[in-house]
Amino acid sequence: MPIALLALTLSAFAIGTTEFVIVGLIPTIAADLGVDLPSAGLLVSLYALGVAIGAPLLTALSGRMPRKTLVLALMSLFTAGNLLAWQAPGYGALVAARILTGLAHGVFFSIGSTLATALVPKDKAASAIALMFTGLTVALVTGVPLGTFVGQHFGWRATFLAVAALGLIAVVGSALFLPRGLAHRPPASLAQQARVLAEPRLLLVYAKTAIGYGGSFIPFTFLAPILTEVSGFEPGAVGWVMLVYGVSVAVGNLWGGRLADRLGPVLALRWIFALLAAVLLLFQFAAPHKALAVVTVLLWGAVAFGNVPGLQVYVVKQAERFAPQAVDVASGLNIAAFNLGIAMAAWAGGLIVSRLGLMHTPWIGAVVVLVSLALTHWSGRLDRRAGIASQGPQAAAAH
Repeated sequence: MPIALLALTLSAFAIGTTEFVIVGLIPTIAADLGVDLPSAGLLVSLYALGVAIGAPLLTALSGRMPRKTLVLALMSLFTAGNLLAWQAPGYGALVAARILTGLAHGVFFSIGSTLATALVPKDKAASAIALMFTGLTVALVTGVPLGTFVGQHFGWRATFLAVAALGLIAVVGSALFLPRGLAHRPPASLAQQARVLAEPRLLLVYAKTAIGYGGSFIPFTFLAPILTEVSGFEPGAVGWVMLVYGVSVAVGNLWGGRLADRLGPVLALRWIFALLAAVLLLFQFAAPHKALAVVTVLLWGAVAFGNVPGLQVYVVKQAERFAPQAVDVASGLNIAAFNLGIAMAAWAGGLIVSRLGLMHTPWIGAVVVLVSLALTHWSGRLDRRAGIASQGPQAAAAH
């Protein structure tokens, strides 16, 4: 694999770290800036909103820009956003920094797959994409708990300075090793994206994605204050619990992909959404007990991201049937739906915390996930009426 691909992987690692590390730092930031927990939670919501806007809109607008120039611009913006967060004089500046980095995130991952495949022979394309996205997984397993540890012991600003340093290394690596003149297909225009959004069956998938993925983030956004205020953990222990969560996510993502291959995306998503709702409900009762809380967080990680492969496979299958001219657009918009779900969930979680209390977030999150389970069941019924097979190839072969 070319060294340029490692520069892209490092970029993905830095971006993944800055996206999720904020969850472990919310109580620290709230106390330091003199804001309440819901306001601190908006830092998750506004970042995700920046991703959701940046992915479709800015990717379309930057379609004619040379790829190397675009990557350097994006990672420079990302680094500048984290430096602004490091030096933010107050809450408003930190909000602006999170939106800036979210915009860079959205465009980077919209073009990342095509960049990775342009660097290698065609028979290495899948491996190149997998390596680049490994940066995100490794960020959850190592970057987020390490960033949380740094923030707890040296102040939350130190975490953003460290991530900015990673961004700067990624800029230098991309400048040195990413070749010029990389071939790329022009991204979908805004008109093409609008046509995809007019297809009801694809809108149903996007609703499942936003609601099912977002339901988990209603309590996850406030996991750190739950662990310290309800479970009784010391702030310094939050990073270790995030490490447990990250390792579990890495395993759960692989498990979710295999389940979707075996059972088909619809049946796999039914199982995963049902398990996720059950785990969130379990956390409602386990949170006051340290050992049970950690075990539940371990289970939570295993199912929280397990729905991602199934949702992505399903949106591609639906797009091939209902919008075959815009499969890539449909898939990209599903990524935006994930982040829209995070944005709405973090905002809704803040309202729940301010009006009802921290420990109303797990059970409400479970109810929201059950809505997505119902939508998944409805999708399966519509598929059967249309004569579309819902089994995975492995399950079909077994019969």
